[in-house]
Amino acid sequence: METLTKNEAPTFESVWALMKENERKREENERERKENERFLKEQFAETDRRFRAMQKELGSWANNHGSFAEEYFFNSFENGKKNFFGEKFDRIEKNVKGVIKDLVDEYDIVMYDGNSVAIIEVKFKAHTDHIPKLLKKVETFKILFPYYKDYKIYLGLASLSFHVGVEQECVDQGIAVIKQVGESVLINDTHLKVF
Repeated sequence: METLTKNEAPTFESVWALMKENERKREENERERKENERFLKEQFAETDRRFRAMQKELGSWANNHGSFAEEYFFNSFENGKKNFFGEKFDRIEKNVKGVIKDLVDEYDIVMYDGNSVAIIEVKFKAHTDHIPKLLKKVETFKILFPYYKDYKIYLGLASLSFHVGVEQECVDQGIAVIKQVGESVLINDTHLKVF
């Protein structure tokens, strides 16, 4: 390519060569931009794929822990520990689901006797935000299962571990605290409320 000195007047050939060089650089920059864009799309797709796989794994892990806790407490209640809340429950069910139109709810463990129902929410690790959700289950249960609307309803939160303050909040709200202590299940229903 021809170069110009300061005092030289541009010729048609030098201007044409300069335009061609600029066009070549523009095309090269465009190719690089497209290559970078393709590379970034591949990287984002790979990151997204890995993130989704990780979410799936974490979801499975959390579900397995939750299932373990539900099975543990259900078996504990089923194997003779149904006499609490001042009641002797004669029937127990797990994963009770109710559906009416747009209202759907599921209850981890439900125990019944002639005039009382105990709804037990089971968590692997209980948090304070579980308490309002459990209290709401009284309303939904009475709507979804109207046969029991006049029964005494008791609530319990069963967990293998509790965040700080959760047990006291349950007691304050009249909810039984049910937890594993060694190989036993401990039930604190001292301030239990009928809902």
